[in-house]
Amino acid sequence: PTVQVETGKPATITIPKGAKPPTKTIGQSLIEGSGAKVQAGQTIRVTYTGALWKDGPIFDSYANSPDKYFETVIGKQQVIKAWDAQLVGKPVGSRVLMVVPPADGYGAAGSPPKIKGTDTLVFVVDILAAY
Repeated sequence: PTVQVETGKPATITIPKGAKPPTKTIGQSLIEGSGAKVQAGQTIRVTYTGALWKDGPIFDSYANSPDKYFETVIGKQQVIKAWDAQLVGKPVGSRVLMVVPPADGYGAAGSPPKIKGTDTLVFVVDILAAY
């Protein structure tokens, strides 16, 4: 997928037409941060956009602005497996693209009504802080 980020708006994620989703999670740093590395058990503050691979609609977004962010404990099974696996060890200030098959996302149950158990997810995550 390709990604465009405009401050204050959800990322634009473009899925290649006709491409089959991967069967294993792919994580790629789009921007390598210069902050401390995220450690399991820390609370992270992020902005993110999540889209469905199959046709590209955004299912969730925390726009990239100072007052709109998401916080969670990372590396302790508080979020989907892919986030724990891909974000721990990344430096603060990084932007990470993740393509997440169902097994590392919401599993066979999905997350109704927007995410089915067969959906591959695409996330663009900006790591703003870890503490």
